[in-house]
Amino acid sequence: MTHYLEVEVVYALPDRQVMKRLHVTKGTTAENAIVQSGILEIFPEIDLARNRYGIFGKLIKKETVLHHRDRVEIYRPLIIDPKDARRRRATIS
Repeated sequence: MTHYLEVEVVYALPDRQVMKRLHVTKGTTAENAIVQSGILEIFPEIDLARNRYGIFGKLIKKETVLHHRDRVEIYRPLIIDPKDARRRRATIS
């Protein structure tokens, strides 16, 4: 008997967010779920080798095995280091 897990895969841009709910088999990894979700066809700029992933805000590796109701988040690369951004804002103020 195969057991299925319900998981979500999400990716967000400043003006758009896509969430895909999937039923996957036990043992499915974060990377497998991302591929199965079809989100790579919607956002071809996602690079599985460069983008980082998380589950509910906690960074994970692409090999992480998922659990029932996990929410896999695909993070966009940072354009600027947050510390540099704060320094720039402080200098302007």
